[in-house]
Amino acid sequence: MVKAVVAVLATLDTKNDEAQFVCNTLSEAGVTSWLVDLSLRPHATPGADIDGGSIATAAQSSWNEITTLDRAGAAEVMVLGGQRMLLDALKREELSGVIGLGGANGTSIVCAIMRALPPLLPKVMVSPVAATAAVQWYVAESDIAMFSSIGDISMNRITRAVLRNAAEAVAAMARRWTDSKKTADQLAPLVGVSTFGVTEKCVSRVTEGLAARGMEVIQFHASGPGGKALESLAGRGELAGVVDVTTHELADLVVGGVYSAGDGRLRSAGQASLPQIIVPGALDFANFWVGSVPEKFSNREFLQFNTQNILMRTNADELSILGRLVAGRLNDAAGPFVVLIPTQGFSENTKKMTHSLDGREIGTWARPDVDRAFTDSLREHLKNGRIEELDLHINDAGFADTCIAAFLELIKDADWPDPSENAKHGE
Repeated sequence: MVKAVVAVLATLDTKNDEAQFVCNTLSEAGVTSWLVDLSLRPHATPGADIDGGSIATAAQSSWNEITTLDRAGAAEVMVLGGQRMLLDALKREELSGVIGLGGANGTSIVCAIMRALPPLLPKVMVSPVAATAAVQWYVAESDIAMFSSIGDISMNRITRAVLRNAAEAVAAMARRWTDSKKTADQLAPLVGVSTFGVTEKCVSRVTEGLAARGMEVIQFHASGPGGKALESLAGRGELAGVVDVTTHELADLVVGGVYSAGDGRLRSAGQASLPQIIVPGALDFANFWVGSVPEKFSNREFLQFNTQNILMRTNADELSILGRLVAGRLNDAAGPFVVLIPTQGFSENTKKMTHSLDGREIGTWARPDVDRAFTDSLREHLKNGRIEELDLHINDAGFADTCIAAFLELIKDADWPDPSENAKHGE
C-alpha cells in the first residue's frame, strides 16, 4: 500500500517548532511528512528534508546569493525553487498534499508555491491573514483551504489546536488523493461555462443540455476569480471545452471595474486548442462598488444591482474596444470557436431602466444600437472563425439551444470518452 506524502512548507529559522509539530501530527494521522524549508537566509536549525539551499539551487541561485537580495527578491527565488521542487515530486507521484504555515510574508511565499500546483491536490495554509480581506489575493483562482491561526503562529494551546486540525484535515485529503490515483475512473468530458445572475437562464439551459448529452459542467462566476479559475483549468488541460456565455469580466478589464479577471481572460482555452463558444454575455455593463464609482463616470447611466454593486451601462466606444479585444484574443486561438451574438440583449438588465448616480431615472437599458458597436468592431477585426447573429435575447431558450448545438458541432470529431461508460463508474 502506497503511503500518502504531505509536504510541510515553512521558514524553519522562525517556525521550526510549529513545523515539527505539524510533521508529528501528520505521522500520527498515518501519512509521511516532507519538511521543506523556505527560509530566506542561511541558518543552523536542523530537521528539514529539503533545506533552503536546495530550494534556492532549484531556482538556479544559492542560499548565500539571495542574502544579497532584498526580502521581495529573495522570496521570488524561493517561490520559483519551491514550485519546481514540488511539481517535480508530483510528476514522480511522490506528493499527495501540501500544508503551509506562516505569517504575512510566509503566507505570501507558500501560497505562491501552492497556486502553481494543480487543482484538487490538497492544499492547506495556516495563517493569521486567513481572517483578513487579503485572503482573496493569496488564494486567487486556486483551491487553497485557509485555516485562521487566530493568534500569530506560535506554540500555545489555541494555535496548537488549529495546527492539529489543519494537519489532520490535509492528512485525510491526502489519503483520499492517493487512493483516487490508484482507482482512476474514465470521466465524462468537463465543460466550462461562465455565468452571472443576469445570464442565469441561458447558463442553466446550456448546463442541462450538455449534461443530458453525457457531459459534466463546471460553472464559473464572472466576478474575477471565476474567470481566472476558468483560464487556469483550461490551460492545465482540465477542461474539454468552454461555452463562454458570460464574458463580462472583459468589460471590467476595459473600464476599470471591480470584477476584472485580469489580462489573461479569453486566452488559455484558445491556446490549449479547446473548442469554444463565445457570447458577449453581460458586456453591457461594468461593475463598481456602491459609493466608489470613479468621478470620471459621474455623468453615466447606472443600475444599482444590490446594496454592494452598482452597474454602469457600457457605451458604444467601450463596446467597440471590447469587440477589438475579443477579436484579438480569438485570432490567437489554436482551437475552433464560434461567436454567437444575441441582438436583443446581452443581459437580463434589458428589462430595466437606467438611472443617474443620484437615483434619477434616465432611460431604458435596452440599447440594440449601442450593443451593435461590439458586433461591428468584432467583424472588422476578427480574421477567422464564425460570427452568428441571432434575433434573440441571451436568456431566450432558443439562444441557449443554439449555444448547445454549436458546441456539439465543434466537438463532433473530438476524441472524448464515451459518456455512456460513466454510468459504470461512481465518483
